[in-house]
Amino acid sequence: MNDIIIYHNPDCGTSRNALAMIRNAGIEPHVVEYLKTPPSRALLEQMIARAGIAPRALLREKGAPFAELGLGDESLDDDALIDAMIAHPILINRPIVVSPLGVKLCRPSEEVLDLIPARQRGGFAKEDGEQVVDDAGNRVGR
Repeated sequence: MNDIIIYHNPDCGTSRNALAMIRNAGIEPHVVEYLKTPPSRALLEQMIARAGIAPRALLREKGAPFAELGLGDESLDDDALIDAMIAHPILINRPIVVSPLGVKLCRPSEEVLDLIPARQRGGFAKEDGEQVVDDAGNRVGR
């Protein structure tokens, strides 16, 4: 049940919230600080495929060299976008969570709840105070 991997940026509130929800289920995931240890091209391609998304859906636009590299150009193919993410890992949006239940870009952070194979052990509120799990361990607002 512990085979959950989170590609994490500790400076990102969304990533911190997703990590905290995994831990709130009593699971200590394998945490990969992907800016320090970026995924290989093959691994990144595999995660994109398993998540069922296009590479463009994983691109981070805010606070990254997105505009400077001209990545908004819709004519760029998937290989060019993946090349950019490999060259500049900050372009990889986060958190990406890999679990026995699938792979997902967990934005908003409560998307991680779909990937945790255990119940939440109690209430959980995100850093901004938004309650996403009630005291009984049930997802709120879904």
